[in-house]
Amino acid sequence: MQAIILAAGESSRFWPLNQRHKSLIKIMGRPLIWWTLESLRKSGIKDLIIVENPLKEIESELKNYFSGLKIKYVIQKKPLGMGDAIFQAKNLIKDNFFVIHAHHFDINEFVKPMIEKQKKTKAKLILLGKKVDKPWKYGIVELDKKNRDRVIKIVEQPKKERASSNIGLKGIYLLPKDFFQYYRKIKKHIYDFEDTLNLYLKDNDVRIIISEKEIPTLKFPWELFEVTKQLMNKSLKSKIEKSAQIAKNATIKGKVYIGKNTKVFEGAVIKGPCYIGENCLIGNNALIREYTNLENNILIGALAEVTRCIFQEDIHIHSGYFGDSIFGKGCRIGAGTICANVRIDRGEIKSVVKGEKIGTGLDSLGAIIGENTKIGINCSLMPGVLIGSNCIIGPNSVVSASIEDNTTFYTKFEGIKKWRKNT
Repeated sequence: MQAIILAAGESSRFWPLNQRHKSLIKIMGRPLIWWTLESLRKSGIKDLIIVENPLKEIESELKNYFSGLKIKYVIQKKPLGMGDAIFQAKNLIKDNFFVIHAHHFDINEFVKPMIEKQKKTKAKLILLGKKVDKPWKYGIVELDKKNRDRVIKIVEQPKKERASSNIGLKGIYLLPKDFFQYYRKIKKHIYDFEDTLNLYLKDNDVRIIISEKEIPTLKFPWELFEVTKQLMNKSLKSKIEKSAQIAKNATIKGKVYIGKNTKVFEGAVIKGPCYIGENCLIGNNALIREYTNLENNILIGALAEVTRCIFQEDIHIHSGYFGDSIFGKGCRIGAGTICANVRIDRGEIKSVVKGEKIGTGLDSLGAIIGENTKIGINCSLMPGVLIGSNCIIGPNSVVSASIEDNTTFYTKFEGIKKWRKNT
């Protein structure tokens, strides 16, 4: 059995964390795609084809890891959709094959059931689905009324009032080799993969497995929180490396990993599950808790509180509160900065993606910040704000809306003074 891993897209909806492909975001010291490859290895699939973009970021990153797998790379020159990405691997496919997105670290849980479904039903093509609350956000499947696992139609992101099913596709497919013959017949566009599936099921029996398990998606950056939570629940191991230095009156509770040469100072409290990488420094009386992921070379200053956050490498923060937030590598955050993570009315937090305000489905979400951004002292970041890479946020600023890459932003004192006078 072979598998094609899709890792060539622009990840445009993943801004401001899309400086590289989103599968290269690190969780517990490894990029997400590494966890997916490891999951495939556990399932017995070791013949892999990774579709990447011309920058070859995936290939370059994975050279740093040993996976014990047979991996070949193909290039998708332009982001022309999922169908085109799969088609780039056609000459390497021998027989039936899986297609998955690069963040599916749980693929080993579905390989065996999908293969068994194929053998039992004699259907060549098997899909994976799940009941969803908002079907208009997914590709949905319509099922035969008699055979409730037989697919009769696929609709990509139907209009809200026309959604005829609540079974959404979850990005894992078991395809036959003759899929490519059908793809050649389809008019090419961004959703030609779904068109090919519809053409195929007109001539062939197509079945679906409907999972009861929550299957994480990764279209938007805030979905990293659920991915991190599931990964930690599944793979985090309690360990303190021998070279780590832990103060005698520091408190460590629950499942916590602390990497090499990391220092935890007096009075610090770490409540797991948490991952803390190598060469980190946790300052006096700092509090780290609940599914926080700190990669290598992180400095958490004295009196800071960090909860349910994801920090990439080489980030320095000082005193302040950081809740449900994500920081790209290389950020510097001044003392007294607060990441507000709950609306004052406790409602759903919305954010702006590609110019459109959308609901995140979360009532607790802080800031999401790109790489190498610097934030001055005493700044306030409102719930759900997205801040780009290479930005400078001046001291005492209040950030209540998204800020594009390479922007210098500050709240003018004169503006505050005028507002006070008028009120």
